[in-house]
Amino acid sequence: MAKNKKNIVVIGGGTGSFVALTGLKKYPVNLTAIVAMTDSGGSSGRLRDELGVLPPGDLRQCLVALSTSPQTLRTLFNYRFQEGDLKGHTLGNIFLSGLEKTTGDIGKAIKVVEKILRIQGKVVPVTLHKAELCVELVDGEIIEGEKHIDAVERESTTNKFARAKIKRAFLNEKVEANPDALSAIEKADLILIGPGDLYTSIIPNLLVPGIVSQIKTSKAKKIYAINIMTKYGQTTDYEASDHVKDLELYLGKGILDAVLINNRKPSKKTLEWYEQYGEKPVENDLEEGKYKLYSTDLLKDVIITEDESDALRRSIIRHNPEKLAKQVMEVLENFDKN
Repeated sequence: MAKNKKNIVVIGGGTGSFVALTGLKKYPVNLTAIVAMTDSGGSSGRLRDELGVLPPGDLRQCLVALSTSPQTLRTLFNYRFQEGDLKGHTLGNIFLSGLEKTTGDIGKAIKVVEKILRIQGKVVPVTLHKAELCVELVDGEIIEGEKHIDAVERESTTNKFARAKIKRAFLNEKVEANPDALSAIEKADLILIGPGDLYTSIIPNLLVPGIVSQIKTSKAKKIYAINIMTKYGQTTDYEASDHVKDLELYLGKGILDAVLINNRKPSKKTLEWYEQYGEKPVENDLEEGKYKLYSTDLLKDVIITEDESDALRRSIIRHNPEKLAKQVMEVLENFDKN
């Protein structure tokens, strides 16, 4: 790694990490994405079930985000087939899974793609072992598998949302942390947790033994970027303080140095789309004290069009990569001054 560059570790998965990495790679920093390995929905879930591979989707998104290759190649890796037996699969997911099968090692597969895409940074699975994400609800129900945790449920008679609150999250198998993930955290100057869905993108990383203890002992400043919207079944009706409280159940209290939250309201049309899933903007009810609080406009203006071939329901608004990265770098600079 180049000297004098800050080491930034992004912990999460999926679209949130993609957005953060896309913005941060424009700065002179060393980037490492630590990615959750519990995705069981969509293309990743199908490949995982049919081939016995680790879920490639979140890895692929992070690799593309860090790519310095021509746009055509990045677009190709994200291309989602629209018809036939491959409908719903992305080319990058299939490519990564094929490499894992031929090399016998997802780490080796990632290194091949890193060279092809000429990535600026590193992409590291949080674990190299297979496990399912599980949650226990306050009513005692156990849900196994990320795709089922994300499923929207309604009562047949009232059409009201039926999911009880999550009591705890856990993995169904004992796994070991990827040594490369532990090393990256140890060397980090800043750890960005999120953005991303709290229980399916962020917390799965913290459930892997050794990850939290390494975060606690790391000299890095720890920042949590809260999602723009609540997520049905995970953070229904949550305000910002609820997000932090649940995160601290797994991370520990007093670990965060800063919290970032968007303060710009999405358009009425956007809000109506989310309302049909019982979701709303995350309201800021936090008070600065235990950590630095940054409330600012982090919203991307463009509404993301849903892909009909994608089996998963994805957010139609995102953090703005440039705004988020600028704020993260300002936070890091402020800490360096103090």
